[in-house]
Amino acid sequence: MTSQSQINALRRQAAEMRWRIVCMMGPNKAHHFGGSLSAADIVTALYFYKMRYDAANPKWPDRDRFVMSKGHSVPAQYAALAKLGVFPLEELATLKYLGSRLQGHPAMHYTPGIEACTGALGEGLSFANGVALAARVMERSYRVYCLLGDGELHEGQVWEAAMTSVKQCLGNLVAIIDRNRLKAMDATECGKILEPLAPRWASIGWAVKEVDGHDMAALCDALDWADGQVNQPSMIIAHTVKGKGVSFMAGQAGFHNAPITEEQYRQAVAELELALKEQAQ
Repeated sequence: MTSQSQINALRRQAAEMRWRIVCMMGPNKAHHFGGSLSAADIVTALYFYKMRYDAANPKWPDRDRFVMSKGHSVPAQYAALAKLGVFPLEELATLKYLGSRLQGHPAMHYTPGIEACTGALGEGLSFANGVALAARVMERSYRVYCLLGDGELHEGQVWEAAMTSVKQCLGNLVAIIDRNRLKAMDATECGKILEPLAPRWASIGWAVKEVDGHDMAALCDALDWADGQVNQPSMIIAHTVKGKGVSFMAGQAGFHNAPITEEQYRQAVAELELALKEQAQ
């Protein structure tokens, strides 16, 4: 069980992650602000609490693997990897520059610490299945964590992969849904109805737990809970707010992938710096 001091440290880490995400994106260039900010607490809990990971050796064979299926939110992963020291923090400023290792979607052959090329939505869980099965074949004990967007669940391949996870009894696989209820232009439910989401996953054979995706203690408890699911995959449905941490972005589909002005950038940075200062007290 996590101590209060651990939770407080993780909250500070998440606040810094949000600040770094917005700073690396900057003004006057289209970026995926909304989904990167909604996922910040989840990514923090994975890298700084749960995952068995050696930043000095990102190719360590027994490391836990993280597959960012909603690849457009990879800036949250970049912030974590840089903070861990996998690559320099200064490199975050090169996000989406021509020739940079930090592109708008994950590129495993270019970027240290990236486990999968994703962004064609719906494919990450299938990839995660393969990585989890490889652990069985190689007799390794690593676990695989896969973060999906809720809009991504409109893709049929996700459900095909979900049935495969159960068929193969992938107890070393943990999927997490960033349930922020917004996709590129409108509400997730405007495309296809997802609810009742938890019973759907349970009916296939997944162990399912729902949490507040911005409650660090609840996220850590859910990740610990998943350790106990031995013969079935685990699904954590994390209820989040798109654009979390920035007042004018929160709950707004318009900042899924859009530029912000200099004035908006300054406001966002100021709000996130204030939140970081409050977490440090």
